[in-house]
Amino acid sequence: MRLLTFARKGENRLGLIAPEDQVIDLAEVNKRYLKGGSPAYLKSMQAFIEGGGKALGAAKKAAGYVGKQDGEGLKRLRRAGALWNVNQVKILSPIPWPRKNVILLGVNYKEHIEEGARARSIELKYPEAPVFFTKPATAVVGHLGKVVHHEATEKLDYEIELAVVMGRKGRDIPKEKVYDYIFGYTICLDMTARDLQRRHGQWFKGKSLDTYCPLGPWIVHKSAIPDPQKLRLCCRVNGEVMQDDNTDNMIFDIATTIESLSSGMTLEPGEIISTGTPSGVGFARVPPFFLKPGDKVEGEIEGIGVLQVEIAAP
Repeated sequence: MRLLTFARKGENRLGLIAPEDQVIDLAEVNKRYLKGGSPAYLKSMQAFIEGGGKALGAAKKAAGYVGKQDGEGLKRLRRAGALWNVNQVKILSPIPWPRKNVILLGVNYKEHIEEGARARSIELKYPEAPVFFTKPATAVVGHLGKVVHHEATEKLDYEIELAVVMGRKGRDIPKEKVYDYIFGYTICLDMTARDLQRRHGQWFKGKSLDTYCPLGPWIVHKSAIPDPQKLRLCCRVNGEVMQDDNTDNMIFDIATTIESLSSGMTLEPGEIISTGTPSGVGFARVPPFFLKPGDKVEGEIEGIGVLQVEIAAP
C-alpha cells in the first residue's frame, strides 16, 4: 500500500497508488461510491495515520472497488475526479507540514564515518549511541520539488536515507515492540550545506535551510516491506550513481534507534525519523563534489520508489 498526498485544484488530497500508476482519491471514492461520507481520517495523511485500523480498512475498500471496475467504470471514476494518472497530479511531501521537526540520525554507516574522517583528517571514531538532530517543517519539500541553492552556502551536498513514519504514540518503547509502533517508510534526501555545518560546529543550521528535507514520493505501509533492514538504497546525481548501499549496514538498526530515541521522550503518530546515510557523499569525494543549480538528484530505495528533486538557483 503506497499512500501519497497530492494537489488538486489548489487543495491537498489523500491518495492511494493503484496498479498502472493510477492515483485513487480516497475521500472522493469513499464519499461518491462507497457511501462512506467524509470521515476525518481521509482528509490528510496525518489524520489517516491517526485513524489506525479504520483508515486502513477504508483504503483497502476503495482499492477493492476501483480494482473491480471495467474500462467504462474507470472512465466514470476519472470523469468524477476520483481516479487520476500519476503524471496528472502534483505529488507533495507525504506529510507536507509535519507537526514536529523531522528527526534524523548522523553517522549511522561505518563507511560514511570513515570517508568523513579521511576527508577532514580527523580521528576516526564510531558512535557509542545514536546521534540525533532535526530539521524544521520549513525544510520539507516533495517529489519533483525544487531544492534551493541558497546564497548562504557554496557547498551543497546530498544524502540518501530511509525514513520511518511512526503510527502510534509511545514512550520507552522496547526493541521487541518497535515495529508495532511504525506506520510505514518513505525516502529522505538529507540536503546539507557543508560549509555552514562546519562553520557553526553543529548540524542543525547547515541541514535545515528551506527545502533541505525532500521527502516522498509516498509512504509505503509497513505490511508491504517485510524487512526494512534489507533494502538497497542509492543516490544519483544527473543519472550518475553516487551512493549505493544496503540498510543492513546500519550501525544502529531501526529497533535500536527508536528504543533509544523514545527513552523518556514521547513519539507521536506521523513523526518522521530518518536513519542516516551511507558512504559516497560529495564532500568526501576526491576531488570534492558539490551540487549546482540545474542538477537533478534522485534517491531510490528498494520497495519504495524514487524521490527526485532539482537544484534551483536562489
